[in-house]
Amino acid sequence: MKFQIVKETGHRLHLRCLAVAGCPVTRFDAEQGAVVLSRLEQLAGVCTVKLYAAIAEFAVTYRATEGGACRQLILDTVARLNVDDPALRKASRHRADSLRLNRRYRNRLIGLVVRHYAAKLLLPLPVRLIRNWYHTLGFIRKGLHSLRCRRLDVPVLDAAAITAAMLRNDHATAASVMFLLKVGDVLEEWTLKKSVHDLASNMSLHVDTVWKLEGGAEREVPLAGVAEGDIVCIKMGTVIPLDGVVDQGEAMVNQASMTGEAVPVPKKEGSTVFAGTVVEEGELQVRVTGAGGMTRYDRIVRMIEQSESFKSNLESQADRLADTLVPWCLGGTILTYVLTRSVVRAMAVLMVDFSCALKLSMPLAVLSAMRECSACKITVKGGRFLESVAEADTIVFDKTGTLTLAKPKVAGVICFSGHDRAQVLRYAACLEEHFPHSVANAIVRQAAAEGLTHDELHSKVEYIVAHGIASHIGDERIVIGSGHFIFDDEKCIIPKGEEGLYENRPREYSHIFMALNGVLMAILCIEDPLRPEAADVVRELRRAGFRRLVMMTGDSRRTACAVAEKLGLDQYYAEVLPEEKARFVKKVKAAGHRVVMVGDGINDSPALSEADAGIAIAEGADIAREIADITISARDLHQLIVLKRLSNSLMHRVHFNFDFVVSFNTLLIALGVTGILPPATTALLHNGSTIALSLHSMMDLLPAE
Repeated sequence: MKFQIVKETGHRLHLRCLAVAGCPVTRFDAEQGAVVLSRLEQLAGVCTVKLYAAIAEFAVTYRATEGGACRQLILDTVARLNVDDPALRKASRHRADSLRLNRRYRNRLIGLVVRHYAAKLLLPLPVRLIRNWYHTLGFIRKGLHSLRCRRLDVPVLDAAAITAAMLRNDHATAASVMFLLKVGDVLEEWTLKKSVHDLASNMSLHVDTVWKLEGGAEREVPLAGVAEGDIVCIKMGTVIPLDGVVDQGEAMVNQASMTGEAVPVPKKEGSTVFAGTVVEEGELQVRVTGAGGMTRYDRIVRMIEQSESFKSNLESQADRLADTLVPWCLGGTILTYVLTRSVVRAMAVLMVDFSCALKLSMPLAVLSAMRECSACKITVKGGRFLESVAEADTIVFDKTGTLTLAKPKVAGVICFSGHDRAQVLRYAACLEEHFPHSVANAIVRQAAAEGLTHDELHSKVEYIVAHGIASHIGDERIVIGSGHFIFDDEKCIIPKGEEGLYENRPREYSHIFMALNGVLMAILCIEDPLRPEAADVVRELRRAGFRRLVMMTGDSRRTACAVAEKLGLDQYYAEVLPEEKARFVKKVKAAGHRVVMVGDGINDSPALSEADAGIAIAEGADIAREIADITISARDLHQLIVLKRLSNSLMHRVHFNFDFVVSFNTLLIALGVTGILPPATTALLHNGSTIALSLHSMMDLLPAE
């Protein structure tokens, strides 16, 4: 891309695209804009990217780095970027859909504003009158429908206020009320579509390869190379990438992403399985009956559109409150007329309904918060989860891959019974490659770094949930996992004469044990350093409102204690099983606390599902991301602080909106009843305050860095 720097202030670059592949560019289409956003937001150190598609410009805010490395990285990336690259456009297609969605609703809003003021300024009075009555009839129909259904709700009040204004020849007031209500409807629909799209995009599959069964052997192939009728092997803890029927095997499958029910269901030969569901226990061979990807995406969209479960309690409360206030508004109007015998004063009450501001400000506040979350690389599946984060007083962390770096490494290998390091690493990598997790990946990476090949020497791999892995090499049983699994469950023993070697293993590391035929074969020492920002994040989360910070890990008590002390956590629990994490979360909730759970692995999924808000690390296990309500980037835990502050700010804005709407409109009613303000003035002030509140709700919740 050929570009120029339009403006540079502090740590913000404003760039303009001049040409791509030698072709001049004057504006970005949705696909090109999506490529720019997706590519630049992936760069380390980049905070936000703002797109100005109509003029082919974009602004990048980044963190200060020594020697300006981040700034140079941004410029180098932009120089190499080809926004017309088919692969990049395909990879960012969901982002392009989001841009098109925003553009469509923005254009609808602009169209509403232009038509309203054009009619007001340009149309002659008779034509405006006909136009206003035409639109009034639409509101009357909605009000009559509510009455036929025996509901006294907002449409009834809207119809009464607009009709009364029209009958009094107060056409300007009626037109303003109708205009604001239509704007509210568009914004509410925009919030709905935006929530649906973001949720569906987040839940879309990102699977590149699968294990395909060919000639009795498993072979890793690209997803695009799988056709209908092929058999794919689905391992424990991985996402089912394609719709199909179980050909062989038994498993417990979590279908939360499709049904919303987190309790796993059994699947066996002949059962139907769906793309995007996750194998929690066991493994399956699935005969493919249909493609995943867009078919699943479409199903999710339809499912969400038929459900309001993602809608925030704030929006639902606003709707309910608006409906609850309708009888009071109508009653106040009638009572004012009875007491004063003044149509003018009664109309002053009727013109001030609470629904406009409430229905406008709530969707806008939630939409603003979700937009800011997205800009900060935080994916939220619904506004109600932001409420849960804001109200939470307890946060529970997994350790490995969450508080520690996502890529632990093998610090050493202690061999027993005459086995050598190369043999141990070959066996360990061969077993662990089937079950992607941060520790498993570390073992596989170490074997690769030492140039050790590990062909499939073993037979069928068996994953014992929350404990370890078992298989056979010839007639010999090999197991790998935690000390609890190796010594308590498998009853393995330490070779005679090597007890001292076992007792003197380095205490500063976590340990993975491996045994062959019931005898300890090796101990793999895993170094999993803390994230450099972890201690600072814990302190900031406490300042932001969390009163209880807890860590739960399957690791040893010694390691857990050391981590908890370094980070200043309130509590820690070591050597816990997945169900114990979930039980702890459930117990804390039962005690009246609101709980947030942060994790990245298979073992965290029950607790993520149980928590008021489950937060998954983006690069963690598939099942964690599927079940979690919120997903953050794995690069920086500071996003947790941003999420908490955004959630707190959202709640503060919502409460301010409620208080303002009730107090200001009550004041207007009082002034109208006493005759101080006429109906036209109360309507004008009411509509003006609604617009001001809407603009306030659209502002960023957090100040720009």
